[in-house]
Amino acid sequence: MSELATNVGAVALRSPILTAAGTSGYGDELAGYGDLSSLGAVVVKSLAAFAWEGNAAPRVAASGEHMLNSVGLAGPGVASWRAHYLPDLEGRHCDVVASIWGRTVTEFGDAAEAMRGAHVIAMEINASCPNLESRSSIFAHSALATAEIVRAAKVAGLPLWIKLSPNTPDLVAIADAALDAGADALVLANTVLGLGIDIERRRPSLGNGGGGLSGPGILPIALRCVYECRAAFPGTPIVGVGGVSSGEDAVAMIMAGANAVEVGTATFANPRAPWMVQRGLERWLQQHNVSRVADLVGAAHG
Repeated sequence: MSELATNVGAVALRSPILTAAGTSGYGDELAGYGDLSSLGAVVVKSLAAFAWEGNAAPRVAASGEHMLNSVGLAGPGVASWRAHYLPDLEGRHCDVVASIWGRTVTEFGDAAEAMRGAHVIAMEINASCPNLESRSSIFAHSALATAEIVRAAKVAGLPLWIKLSPNTPDLVAIADAALDAGADALVLANTVLGLGIDIERRRPSLGNGGGGLSGPGILPIALRCVYECRAAFPGTPIVGVGGVSSGEDAVAMIMAGANAVEVGTATFANPRAPWMVQRGLERWLQQHNVSRVADLVGAAHG
């Protein structure tokens, strides 16, 4: 058997395959489809320090085999999540990564403070949601603002992973600022800006107008983000996300430079997708006589 264990910095994972924020709920919603404790971790939907209703409906639209969403980070808030959802995950004995967001630096700090002491292995800072019409949108494009929210989030005392946007030509510079400010790992990358048109209604498909595009077609974009940041930061832990729906996709992410891989939109079409990707990855390793997944990290760089 090939060894699936990997590390994202100081965080040890039993497998490199994780769920992705926003695609597997807040708790153990996927537990009926597989053993959550066999995955590397469950990454929960992004949470603010307060309850938030999100954007106007419709919030999700199909675009071929892809998905457009403008949910707008609706959620119950960190305190409610800790009280009502986290215990279900703890009961499943799985590792949990909590995702946080805010509209301002102060709100990121508040969410991080509210997460202090939670039974999670890391905190993923969602610095790149494209679906909010507020100051938060600048975090995806500003190295300075990104560094500020990383410093604010350090109050939680947890390993900090920062999820960055592919919708900027300055990704490496923004990643550099985040790392200098104290981020422990990069998560690459969030959804791609997109728009759908309902041709019968003659209006955008989503209530908020545009949204974030996800699905298999963004895999090459996510691979490039991972590849460029691995080249720029050879020793930095990286989590790859975007368009992964098979074991071979996960292999490509790892070869591009990812230490771990999140499975997102594929879970909507098939809730068993994270476990299918994990089994596919393990088969590929065995067929190619690779004894440790860690040996593949960055292999495409030669």
